[in-house]
Amino acid sequence: MNKKIITLFLILTMVFVVGYGQNTLSLDLPIAISDSEKNLSTQWDGKRVAYLGDSMTQKWRDGTSVYWEYLVELLGIEPYVYGISGHQWDDIYDQAVKLYTERGTDIDAIFIFAGTNDYNHNIPLGEFYSETSKETNHNGEMVIRRYRVPIINDITFCGRINKVMSYLKDHFPQQQIIVMTPIHRAFAKFNETNVQPEESFANGQGLFLDTYVNTLREASSNWAVPLIDLYTISGFYPLTDAHAEYFKNSERDRLHLSDEGNYRLAKTIQYQLLAFPSTFVNKK
Repeated sequence: MNKKIITLFLILTMVFVVGYGQNTLSLDLPIAISDSEKNLSTQWDGKRVAYLGDSMTQKWRDGTSVYWEYLVELLGIEPYVYGISGHQWDDIYDQAVKLYTERGTDIDAIFIFAGTNDYNHNIPLGEFYSETSKETNHNGEMVIRRYRVPIINDITFCGRINKVMSYLKDHFPQQQIIVMTPIHRAFAKFNETNVQPEESFANGQGLFLDTYVNTLREASSNWAVPLIDLYTISGFYPLTDAHAEYFKNSERDRLHLSDEGNYRLAKTIQYQLLAFPSTFVNKK
């Protein structure tokens, strides 16, 4: 009997904790969604969305709700969650590869919510392009023009973004791809060796968080993907005590969102998504 109980416990744990690429729906949200808040007759109803990202996206083991769980209720989205705590944009590439390995193109849309860890880990910004000169035909005449190619690497923020976007564009040509910027962040202390200053401090590169946000805005334009600018439109400002309720702990963690924060984030994303096609797959 004890073995059966242990086996059942392990099975339930696997079901209720979102693992790497698991599709799991929340059963009991702490903030109830009223019928008037739901948009279940839109282009997003029933669409399969892969979420790539960090701890803001992963399923929290302490029971905190996550924004994509509210989007299940608000828009009828079917989530496939690949976000893992601490992941940076070079890890997003690995998540994208795992998504393709597991599902191929059997997905409608891909959301990417990352960048705050690149800032915190002092990743150099780099450049999006290298430039040279190259001959080309212009109106029947061979001319020399400036020529640029994307820089793809794992060591700079721009190079990492280019690597992810190049892979997604090649492997998911009919899927909607949406980038979401990080939100504002304040002080967080998880243990004695993991203490993260508020965004008022530059990182080890001498760069502020908004520099990384602006880089994501530029990447959105470079790669022709929609941007949901959560840094601006979510309204979160953890540097003021009045917004502490939206974060997990007012003294130790004004980086991760509380239930109230995830609900507000989901509502923000909900109304942005109504302006975008959910997929470009022609289902016959």
